[in-house]
Amino acid sequence: MDPINVTADAEEFTCNAYLVPGEVTTLVDAGTMPGVEDVIAEHVEALDRVVVTHQHTDHVAELDAVLDAFDAELYAYAEHPRRDVELVDGSTVEIGDETCEVVYTPGHASDHVSFVGDERLYSGDVVVYNDGAFEDGSFGRTDMAGQSRERLIESLEDLLDHLPEGVSGMYAGHGDVYRPSENEDGVREVIERALERAKRRQPKYPE
Repeated sequence: MDPINVTADAEEFTCNAYLVPGEVTTLVDAGTMPGVEDVIAEHVEALDRVVVTHQHTDHVAELDAVLDAFDAELYAYAEHPRRDVELVDGSTVEIGDETCEVVYTPGHASDHVSFVGDERLYSGDVVVYNDGAFEDGSFGRTDMAGQSRERLIESLEDLLDHLPEGVSGMYAGHGDVYRPSENEDGVREVIERALERAKRRQPKYPE
């Protein structure tokens, strides 16, 4: 079953939170939408774990509500009061029915990780398909305190190095899911466009 964006109907600013049913039913990020736990319950009876790409507020505001509702385990790279399992660069984590590699991808956030499977990439905010700044290949902002364009560029390069050829879907923290059709570029080409734009070092959101 394809991942379900359980924050798709949010009325407030939020990340995309993906419910991935399967052998290990998983939520990728929790978002900010009040009642997201009720949306999850409409699709599954149990939630095994929540994995977070990073701990910016738009990705974790409703984390406690989800953990309380399902007694799920929390997997995170950075410390968190409720973390059960530390995510480590180069390790693997089961998401639904897929084994994903944890790839450390800072720049937008110091604790940012992406989850790379044979079929799906959960990219958080390091790379997105569209976000209002760029279409068909964009990247997380790097103009705020603690962020680094140079480190984000390295992260995009690392992500490309770890990306299997068969990846057929990119599930980003914002914007649309990218699942290329037969005549469209693959996920790798989208990331390469994002990398090229990031390397221009121009402000993503000019004043």
